[in-house]
Amino acid sequence: MQDLTGRGDSVPPSIVNPNREPRSRKNTDAFGDLLCMLCFRANSFLPTIASPRNNLHFDMATSAASSPAKLAEGADKLFLRTPLIYSSPISLLLGKPVYCKIDALQSSGSYKDRGMANLCKSYAMEGAQKLISSSGGNAGLAATTMGAKLGVPVLVIVPETTKPVVIDKLRSLGAEVTVHGVNWNEADKLARELVDADPGSKYVSPFDDPLLWTGHSTIVDEVLDDLDSIGAIVVCVGGGGLLAGVLEGLDRNNKVDAKVIAAETEGASSFGQAWEAGKVVTLPGIDSVATSLGARSVAPVVLDRANAHAGGVFSSLCSDAEAVDACLKFSQDHRLLVEPATGAALAVVYSERLRERFLKDVEGPIVLEVCGGSGGESNGEFQEVAIHHLEQLIMPNPPSGLGSRDR
Repeated sequence: MQDLTGRGDSVPPSIVNPNREPRSRKNTDAFGDLLCMLCFRANSFLPTIASPRNNLHFDMATSAASSPAKLAEGADKLFLRTPLIYSSPISLLLGKPVYCKIDALQSSGSYKDRGMANLCKSYAMEGAQKLISSSGGNAGLAATTMGAKLGVPVLVIVPETTKPVVIDKLRSLGAEVTVHGVNWNEADKLARELVDADPGSKYVSPFDDPLLWTGHSTIVDEVLDDLDSIGAIVVCVGGGGLLAGVLEGLDRNNKVDAKVIAAETEGASSFGQAWEAGKVVTLPGIDSVATSLGARSVAPVVLDRANAHAGGVFSSLCSDAEAVDACLKFSQDHRLLVEPATGAALAVVYSERLRERFLKDVEGPIVLEVCGGSGGESNGEFQEVAIHHLEQLIMPNPPSGLGSRDR
């Protein structure tokens, strides 16, 4: 077998998120049972930790990067330094070294803990008496998680489309939740109005704030603690906060030659359409199973930073089916089920048409930002598709009377 790592480590880490909430829907037992069966039936999994600095436990965030991010004092203690693992299955698929940065293991379930730690700690140091967020997705969960750690109350304004399981989870983490508006834009408008009316509160943007971007840039710092270079890095894009942070980290660490692939689904392509038009575009709506990519427009700074990046930024669009398929293939390869938003990034390696287009000529390690997993718990459509795929993987030709549920 071809050795693409050049390293001798072969220590299997645990990749179970201890903060994961149980699913509260009718297919919970079936989904869990099928996933467990898949974990035992799939081929053996022995990922390689990229560096001895990445131990089997998850350390609080520390960095030895050449130019680490300047965070609010103590913010680095509020999120986790996550594993960077060498992916044998994906590396063999591409014929190139591929590493996965597993930020789905952050306390809230996504990479957003990084930026929210920096933003919320900065506000706490300024004396904020309340944090008001307008996201019922990963950003709201991260803001609530940070508020609980800092002892600052959090109010989350969510639109009417937010699923009850998300609202319940936010409340269980200690947030006050108000449901308002038919979409995020209306919820966000109310959040800003409430902040204007309360001098002791601070507005917490889901993606459009320099403090968030700097927090997210720590992903690059940690990757460069373990790798000498980055040939390409693949990230998904919603409002653009993650992409802005990754570009900031690459620039600060003088890795401007790294190729950046910005991944979205076709029904949530706010960056892709803006990139093609050369200006911010507002989508009429979001039509995708990847609900965490649900920003109708990206932050303007994302386009500015993408245009300035010497290594090039490339927009990758996949179908919902490709995103979900990538999630299932990743679960088979790495025993971790992530949400379809992350699947948009994973589709860049699992979809033959996308990897041929974006990764064929890459030289050097390819890094996949496995950014989140919390959205998969609340997305019933995704779970139905996932159950079907898992059944086919485990028992493609079930005996008569089994696996015959109408679809």
